[in-house]
Amino acid sequence: YGGQFSSEQEIHVNSPFWILSIPSEEMARGLMKRTVCAKSVFELWGHGRSAGELYASLKNYPMDKMLPYLHSDSTYKVHIHTFNKTLTQAQKIKKIDALEFLPFKGKVNLKNPEHIFWILEDYGMDPNNVPEDPFHLYFGRWIADGQRELIESYSVKKRHFIGNTSMDACLSFIMANHGRVKPNDVVYDPFVGTGGLLISSAHFGAYVCGTDIDYNTIHGLGKASRKNQKWRGPDENIRANLRQYGLEKYYLDALVSDSSRPIWRKGMLFDAVITDPPYGIREATRRTGSQKETVKSAERSTENHIFVSSSYHLSDIFFDLLKFAAEYLVMGGRLVYWLPIYRPEYTEEIIPRHPCLKLISNCEQMLSSHTSRRLITMEKVKEFKDQDQNSHLLDGQYMPYRGHNSFREKYFSGVTKRIAKEEKDNQK
Repeated sequence: YGGQFSSEQEIHVNSPFWILSIPSEEMARGLMKRTVCAKSVFELWGHGRSAGELYASLKNYPMDKMLPYLHSDSTYKVHIHTFNKTLTQAQKIKKIDALEFLPFKGKVNLKNPEHIFWILEDYGMDPNNVPEDPFHLYFGRWIADGQRELIESYSVKKRHFIGNTSMDACLSFIMANHGRVKPNDVVYDPFVGTGGLLISSAHFGAYVCGTDIDYNTIHGLGKASRKNQKWRGPDENIRANLRQYGLEKYYLDALVSDSSRPIWRKGMLFDAVITDPPYGIREATRRTGSQKETVKSAERSTENHIFVSSSYHLSDIFFDLLKFAAEYLVMGGRLVYWLPIYRPEYTEEIIPRHPCLKLISNCEQMLSSHTSRRLITMEKVKEFKDQDQNSHLLDGQYMPYRGHNSFREKYFSGVTKRIAKEEKDNQK
């Protein structure tokens, strides 16, 4: 949308209020129609570290920009929002009255005003140490609200069909926004699970499809993930989830398939690939075994049981995913996925790369003191050629990626240490 955060913002990175420069009000409204991260956007008329600074800032705001919203034929009201502090009604009225120097000529209408103005006060992030006066004050005209209500209306708690790793609704919408999903796009999830990521993309008007190696999940069979429910019901499936939100018309299909062996015809088929690969923690990392692997497994098995799947290293999952995106995304299409990280060993070099894909963003979500996952967004910038088939094998930085394979062991070693520490503390 062409916005840019103010350089002043570096001073208060922990503040819930951010100053953003956007070329037009129309762009601001477009941004708020998509975001689940921002509550509201305002046209900033003034701000300061004290009431005096705020008033001085307001007096310097160009009058020609104010007047269209203050004329005698208009109606308005003034809201006060304080972060980390509650004001009495008397305190709020006193702060509003202090703005009498502004040339408001319209009528006050508390129920249905044409223009809404806000006083925003930031009292810091520490609820146990609330200052008497705010750290920063802002005054502005309300433009639009974000889409925060989607987090509640699409909550996994209310969803018809869920699994152990169903993606949180807020994160699903963030991923769809990173993928720049728009109406009539075709969005694909190669590790579709219960289809949580398909729902957010369908909400934005994209046609969605996915694959998963787990037959029971695709067909909604087997044990339920909900508390006090042993088995899944007859209509618990991905299609039912989209039907629940009135999005069934955007559902193409979900197939049982191994992501390491693509089933698609050659060509650029997808506008976005949005997925959350298994990390080996709550869901196993599996792929179908080869003929040779199956024979070896059969020889080792005392009951002559032939295993249908083999382990799928995390590093291989990510390289297969990048190769798939490079081959099947349209030009300018985006790959969005989560990469699990062992934080003490993290460096930028361990982010998987591909010559056809450009890294757009890399955002961290903490999982524990020693582990996190990173939301990786990549964009296709080069057409896929035959020589790109195994490009990662020629990369001199390939070895560091192998560290992803031991993520499960590192994750549980941290859990084990924490449990041991807690037991030791309890014995004191």
